[in-house]
Amino acid sequence: MTIDLSNPNSDFSDISFTKEDMAVIAMPSFGGRAPAIAIERLGRIAGNGARCTLVAVYGNRAYEDTLVEMEDAAKKCGFQVVAAIAAVAQHSIISKYASGRPDSSDEKQLAQFAKQIAGKKDCAVSIPGNRPYKKPGGAGLVPKPSKDCVKCGACAKSCPVSAIDPDNFSANAKKCISCMRCMKNCPHNARKVNGTMVSIAAMAIKKACSTSKESELFL
Repeated sequence: MTIDLSNPNSDFSDISFTKEDMAVIAMPSFGGRAPAIAIERLGRIAGNGARCTLVAVYGNRAYEDTLVEMEDAAKKCGFQVVAAIAAVAQHSIISKYASGRPDSSDEKQLAQFAKQIAGKKDCAVSIPGNRPYKKPGGAGLVPKPSKDCVKCGACAKSCPVSAIDPDNFSANAKKCISCMRCMKNCPHNARKVNGTMVSIAAMAIKKACSTSKESELFL
């Protein structure tokens, strides 16, 4: 069973696990935090003692407090957290960082992680991070339709927070979480963000992203 926490049309409150279940809860890390909307939607699900593995996906900068925030949310709704993974993927905004990842090496490593988790008997796990969590932040980059937009609606349908107007396809800056899903899902490459702002953001995280990081497993 796959539960899509990015679907704004799902209620999630009717989803319930059992103690015999094993779940994988995966979220992207935005500025070292889990997306607030994903945490809120997860909170509507009844874990009922099911064992779970947390996966935070980040763009080679840092995942900081993402995993502990996910851990607290998962426990609050009744899951038993048995393991956590910090997985590297291509940066969602600045694609030159961790370009092409996850690659075949990453996939082999994650498969090995899965075997280690499957063999674990207890539920004790130490997950890095800080409480209270770091102050939420973000790039503040809001994609806009370009002249190539054909008004197909793919962007509005894919937005996890319904921030895109289905009539003119502009994004509500207050609702947008800068996930860039609309850009990735546009079949005409017709959504753009401010190039200058992207360059500034790239320079700001250049040092942190200069070294290729490896995925990590916490058991």
